Amino acid sequence: MLVVVFFIILWYSSLFSQTFFQHRYGAHGGFSMSKGWERFFFIIAYITQGSSYMSPKAYAIMHRMHHAHTDTEMDPHSPSFSKNIFAMMWRTRNIYTDIFHEKTKIDPKYIKNVPEWDKFDKWANSTVSRLLWVILYVAFFIAYATSPWLYLLLPIVLSMGAFHGAIINWFAHKYGYKNYILKNTSENLFSIDVLMLGEAYHNNHHKFPAAINFGKRWHEVDPMYPVIRLFAWLGIIKLAQPALSVSQENKMW
Repeated sequence: MLVVVFFIILWYSSLFSQTFFQHRYGAHGGFSMSKGWERFFFIIAYITQGSSYMSPKAYAIMHRMHHAHTDTEMDPHSPSFSKNIFAMMWRTRNIYTDIFHEKTKIDPKYIKNVPEWDKFDKWANSTVSRLLWVILYVAFFIAYATSPWLYLLLPIVLSMGAFHGAIINWFAHKYGYKNYILKNTSENLFSIDVLMLGEAYHNNHHKFPAAINFGKRWHEVDPMYPVIRLFAWLGIIKLAQPALSVSQENKMW
């Protein structure tokens, strides 16, 4: 039971860091925050994502490329150019690594205002750091797993960030429904999205990339929206300009 509780906590805490900090803040600038708070959320992302930690800078660059080149060969994670979900995950991982280690030339428009903390990212993305997290996770399962079946959760725990990304980048470009007819294959995967904290409203997001509320219809509840409003009320973040359209945001980059 403890392993299941741990898995659920890790699922949502890791997803919180991805959708709030790396995605809505880092990639799209839906709100701003001080350098102190930015570094606080760097640390939170590292703690919650562990072995699958993603550099907010590299993530932001890669995700901006996804929006600018959706469903083309230049899209870092399009199901249209991978034979299965695992091939797409591996391709995405390689592109992310090349961006992080500056092995590929990046258009300066994708780098503007990305969150940066290079020394921290160097440690958090290191092999030693990832191995330490793997050891901690495996040790926890050995200590508290009451059934061999629970070990089926371990691969997801070890690759949580990539697993979350794959759900949206694969399935939300293949299945679901559309609120907006766009020049891409994005779909809203769920009509009520509690599982992915609003990330599954992918068609809505491609229409309004900088919007802080991914839900658009009455039933499309985005659990992160009230959290973002709360953080703004507390003064942790400052809300940016109204949501931009795809064409407007691409011009910014």
